Amino acid sequence: MAWPEPDVYLGGPECGALGFETMEENEQNIHFEISGDILDKWQNIVDILSGLIGIPAALIMRLAKSDIEVFVSSQSEGNPYHAGDHENFIGSGLYCETVINTKDKLLVTNALADEKWKNNPDIKLNMVSYLGFPILQPDGKTFGTICVLDNKENAYSATYEDLILNFRDMIQSHLELIYMNNVLGGQNKQLIDYIAEIKILRGFIPICSFCKKIRDDEGYWQALEIYMSKHIEAKFSHGVCPVCIKEHYPEFRGRS
Repeated sequence: MAWPEPDVYLGGPECGALGFETMEENEQNIHFEISGDILDKWQNIVDILSGLIGIPAALIMRLAKSDIEVFVSSQSEGNPYHAGDHENFIGSGLYCETVINTKDKLLVTNALADEKWKNNPDIKLNMVSYLGFPILQPDGKTFGTICVLDNKENAYSATYEDLILNFRDMIQSHLELIYMNNVLGGQNKQLIDYIAEIKILRGFIPICSFCKKIRDDEGYWQALEIYMSKHIEAKFSHGVCPVCIKEHYPEFRGRS
């Protein structure tokens, strides 16, 4: 399901230049593989929020290339949003677009009574109040939002705000752990590769006494640079040392 098209797009208070100039900054350069265990925790978060606040919808939204997507949706009665629902991000007019562009909280107590929000797409889903916060990646870019929506006017108490912020911080901690695991995994792979290279170089390497070719494990003779480039992360460039210049290119002797 995609959001319905608004009759008139006003874009909210922070759109216009902001909406079209910040998408590149907010694109996710980090690829997050969210495990089933973490997804279950996130599902529990939105279910707790919808139950405690008494609202039909609590969501975790994420940026997915040029779209904004419902990543996790509360299993609550009257929730019109489903995981996988998506809309083009730029110019969507969604509440979450403003949260992501400003990287700040957005509270809309009653969109129907607000000139800036009365035509946003969520109105057609009967979601007239909204409270949302940005979810940031470890690199400071925006992953998405955590938000709650109601089908009636709702100012949301300071206690509810604190609750959402604490859950937001928990989600950001999960993203940091995923990021660090990916970084450490890459470093471990590099370490394993280096150890393998060292083992190769520590062994006896059969080399021709005349042409300096090296015999590989399959019995083939290869040029030194070809053999080394296959076994270690090194590339060779060719030049001529000063001694060989004197021997093979005497006409260049004495030139700098």
